[in-house]
Amino acid sequence: MAETTTEVRAEIEQTRARMSGAIAELERKVDVTQKVKDHPWAAVGVAFGAGIALSASRADVKAAKVTADATKETGSKLGGALDVVVAALIAGVAEAFHSRIDGMVSEVVSSIKGDGKSRATRSTEIPVDEPIRAD
Repeated sequence: MAETTTEVRAEIEQTRARMSGAIAELERKVDVTQKVKDHPWAAVGVAFGAGIALSASRADVKAAKVTADATKETGSKLGGALDVVVAALIAGVAEAFHSRIDGMVSEVVSSIKGDGKSRATRSTEIPVDEPIRAD
């Protein structure tokens, strides 16, 4: 039984060595960077041929059309959402402006009615009893 275990281990080592060699050979064959370095003009020719094939398929035109259509749909949806936001903003500013104007008008009306002093004048008025000091 000891020889059987030794034989199995030796066979496993041989299999590992064969697999490592096969993997290294495969990596060498698939190394595109090295292939381009070894044969630069052939690589240029392949790239040129691929470019011609792609342009003949009109895939770029189809992709551009699909992108343009998707952008139009998104643009109209986004435009509608922005319109709602801008309308709300304008309504808020208009409401604040009207509120401010109404407050000013009510101050003017109260001062004309004989109240004598507007709210702004009352808050800045200095009491007469206290002398003004310039220390």
